[in-house]
Amino acid sequence: CKTKVYPDELPNTSVVIVFHNEAWSTLLRTVYSVINRSPHYLLSEVILVDDASERDFLKLTLDNYVKNLEVPVKIIRMEERSGLIRARLRGAAASKGQVITFLDAHCECTLGWLEPLLARIKEDRKTVVCPIIDVISDDTFEYMAGSDMTYGGFNWKLNFRWYPVPQREMDRRKGDRTLPV
Repeated sequence: CKTKVYPDELPNTSVVIVFHNEAWSTLLRTVYSVINRSPHYLLSEVILVDDASERDFLKLTLDNYVKNLEVPVKIIRMEERSGLIRARLRGAAASKGQVITFLDAHCECTLGWLEPLLARIKEDRKTVVCPIIDVISDDTFEYMAGSDMTYGGFNWKLNFRWYPVPQREMDRRKGDRTLPV
């Protein structure tokens, strides 16, 4: 994706991040990576959805902290624990961006992460996109690059799994690993 040139006219996005009792440093690492590694003209807003956290620092301290960030940050608080999907839906309902981007509260965006996703959506508004997901070790916080040779899916027990990209897909892509699977 780094060698591709993306259109200047891309839709903007609302980034929705759901958290529940997330560590302060982890949540802020995610928020700052979105803000610092995204072109600001593409960020309509960041929406933090608190899924009924019990930690005090995730209340007024967080409210005051996000007021000083470079892009609009909205905090929505669920009155009772609702789960990831309901919380994401609440964030989506409050979004103002042309596109809604969902992120986990414990991830880190890299430079150039957003443009390839928005470019695919611009090509086809019915597209659902997912980036290559790199890993941050929960023991050492070491960054480990992910693989574009796998895709996420569900088995018949509805468990999420990573599957290898079939050879027929690799052949169809003719070496262009940026094409969708």
